[in-house]
Amino acid sequence: MAPRGGAPCLVLLVSGKRKSGKDFVAEALRSRLGADVCAVLRLSGPLKEQYAKEHDLDFQRLLDASAYKEAFRRDMIRWGEEKRQADPGFFCRKVVEGVFQPVWLVSDTRRVSDIQWFREAYGALTQTVRVVASEQSRQQRGWVFTTGVDDAESECGLDNFGAFDWVIENHGDEQRLEEQLEKLVVFVRSRL
Repeated sequence: MAPRGGAPCLVLLVSGKRKSGKDFVAEALRSRLGADVCAVLRLSGPLKEQYAKEHDLDFQRLLDASAYKEAFRRDMIRWGEEKRQADPGFFCRKVVEGVFQPVWLVSDTRRVSDIQWFREAYGALTQTVRVVASEQSRQQRGWVFTTGVDDAESECGLDNFGAFDWVIENHGDEQRLEEQLEKLVVFVRSRL
C-alpha cells in the first residue's frame, strides 16, 4: 500500500551504473519541469539516514560524493541489503512520505524489488528510465571499478532487467543528451 502524501501523476524510476549521470539527468529534468511539479527522491537518503543513526555517523557527510561516504559504502550496502531482505519496501515507503509534487523522479533505483514495489503501489503511473554511459565516460567522471561495490546487487541488480521504458544515453554528447531529455519532458508534460 502506498504511503500517505500526494498522489503522483507520474513516477519515473531512474537507474544506471555509478557515474553514469543518474543524478545529473534527474536534476536536468527537474530544472526543466520545475521544483513545484517535480520532486527528486533518493532511496539512498533514508538508507543513509538510518545507517548514520545506527552507526553514530555524520548523515550529511554520507550524502555527498566524499571519501567519508566511500569509507562506509561497502558496509552500507551490506546493511541495506539486510534491511531489504527483511522488508523489501522499507526504503521505498520512507522516500515517498509527504511528497506532494505530481511528478516523482526516484534518481537511484537499483533493484528489481524497488521497481516491483513502485509498480505495485502506483501501477501504470510508473515508468523506468535507464541512464547509460560508456566505461570511458564514467572513468572521465571519476569512476574506478571497486570490488564489492561495482559487482554487488546495488550496481548490477538491474543489468538483466529487460526493457526499460526510456533509455538515456549519457556518453558526453550534449546535443544528443538534450534531444533525449526533451522527448522525456514532452512525455512527462503530456501526463500532467
